[in-house]
Amino acid sequence: MARILVVPGWRGSENGHWQRHLTENDPDALLVEQEDWENPILSEWLHTLEAHLAAAPGAVLVAHSLGAILVAHLASRPSAEHVAGALLVAPADSARMARSDPRFLSFAPIPREALPFPSVVVASRNDPYMSLPTARSFAQAWGSGFIDLGDAGHINRASGYGRWSEGETLARDLANGWERNGPAAAAPHLSAVAHAPIYSFGVNTAGQR
Repeated sequence: MARILVVPGWRGSENGHWQRHLTENDPDALLVEQEDWENPILSEWLHTLEAHLAAAPGAVLVAHSLGAILVAHLASRPSAEHVAGALLVAPADSARMARSDPRFLSFAPIPREALPFPSVVVASRNDPYMSLPTARSFAQAWGSGFIDLGDAGHINRASGYGRWSEGETLARDLANGWERNGPAAAAPHLSAVAHAPIYSFGVNTAGQR
């Protein structure tokens, strides 16, 4: 199984967040800790992520919010060659955020170049940080599969995504498929997700997601 690098967004992933559960429950998952979660500087966050990639080449990135935008910026750098694939959950519209908060200026504009590794975007219909049409447009530009999660907020603890078993399963499936067969051969294993323009991922409406 490929190593999973968990890439949080602004302010990190608090205790109880699905990314924290993933790192706690999966021995192959490692959280990428930034030195300053409150003041994101693209060059510094990239350096930290690249250091983790150097130590775990062939890793799958599981990113949330601003972390997903960090991965989009990573794609144009040589270290992207070490990425086996990426799960990009609830990408944040850093360009819009930068208009009201200068802390996000270094993350704007968001790259629209195709990602050089397989990727899947998971988005919500009522995410306050990026609209579903915008998320879909970036997924198309990046060449990513697209999962419409429904009304899932920012897909974080506040919107009910503490322990998110479906997300953990998807992350492990991606890592398993790419580890065993390589990115080019992962298409059959991931055909329901990576090769569909929109794939509705089951939402557990019973409370636990």
